[in-house]
Amino acid sequence: MLIVKTSSMGDVIHNLPIIHDIRQHLPDMQIDWLVEETFADIPHMHPDVKNVIPIAIRRWRKNLLSLQTWHEIADLRRQLKQTRYDLVLDTQGLIKSALVARLANPPWHGYVRSSIREPIAAYFYTHSHTVSKKLHAVDRNRQLAAKALGYPVPQSAPEYGLNAGAPVTGINLPDRYVVGLHATSRDSKLWQESHWVSLGEQLITRGLCLLLPWGTPPEHARAQRLAMQIPGAIVLPKLRIATLSHIMQGAKAAVGVDTGLVHLAVALGTPTVAIYTDTDPGLTGTQAGAGRIAINLGGIDHPPTAAAVINCLRDQHIF
Repeated sequence: MLIVKTSSMGDVIHNLPIIHDIRQHLPDMQIDWLVEETFADIPHMHPDVKNVIPIAIRRWRKNLLSLQTWHEIADLRRQLKQTRYDLVLDTQGLIKSALVARLANPPWHGYVRSSIREPIAAYFYTHSHTVSKKLHAVDRNRQLAAKALGYPVPQSAPEYGLNAGAPVTGINLPDRYVVGLHATSRDSKLWQESHWVSLGEQLITRGLCLLLPWGTPPEHARAQRLAMQIPGAIVLPKLRIATLSHIMQGAKAAVGVDTGLVHLAVALGTPTVAIYTDTDPGLTGTQAGAGRIAINLGGIDHPPTAAAVINCLRDQHIF
């Protein structure tokens, strides 16, 4: 089968549990995954994904007049047509993902019109399935896959199945550290820098160093500002997802705002405290696997205090 879940990072991670579900009920199923090239490291880390097929919709949109763009689209179409999939499953539910799914051979499965944000997408599927919009994103994906493939909807905790791979080389890491995921796509989802400083100060008193990853120049500038105020804090170099994944898997904990990386930490099994300031964690909050720790704090217009995060870490025996 071919899974179409292209972006964003959080959406791709929320889709991972369906791999385990499918393998439990259809152990001989070979699974390919079509994903935005920026996030291809994520399905590559899952041992049960046979082929990861990168797509570059974001880059193509910016270069529609380029011959290279149209050559890449033609190459993708040829690649998808060469494989006779028994089922193509679009768990994204957008017009763009439905169109991409149609590049492969039928049958195409997806959501019914009433179950997705872009109802027109449903017209591109040969089989459509009803899934409540009120469910968490992980549960929506798992229900859709179960209905498309004809097995019972799972009631168990999600199993993400990621393997971060080989150890990181060339970066000197402290023995005990917490990863601070301070960056996000919208300013309204940021946590006050003073709260990060308070958290970092509490960590160092307990022998824990705060590591600060980043991906863009503004995020780098924020990380540097925080490191100047937090004793022992370390600004990491710019890293690929796969490399950062290994660092997060070795952390005592991850603390992060509503961003794809906080969901990645949960998928890796790292104890995680997720901070919400402008989104509803009931729909897109972290969802831990069995025996794992993932705590969602805050909500729309209710950012948690630094003390609340610190108390949560202590209560979960992460300190």
